[in-house]
Amino acid sequence: MSTCVFIQIRCRPGTTYQVAEEIALREIHSELYSTSGDFDLLMKLYIPSDQDVGKYINDQLLNIPGIERSLTTMTFKVF
Repeated sequence: MSTCVFIQIRCRPGTTYQVAEEIALREIHSELYSTSGDFDLLMKLYIPSDQDVGKYINDQLLNIPGIERSLTTMTFKVF
């Protein structure tokens, strides 16, 4: 079973499209949206159960040039 997380991504000005394109090329996301407000992108990501969440995000996403900041929201099964 995988872990579902939502990641909000703030990009350096003028780099949002490049960041989104690189995420798409890496094929790590389930869904990716452009957003308004404090963050530029919202990504839904399923992390394999055998992977450490923080390390996976750091190694697979946060090394993309243009990402300035991120906010990860973990999800948990309610029922």
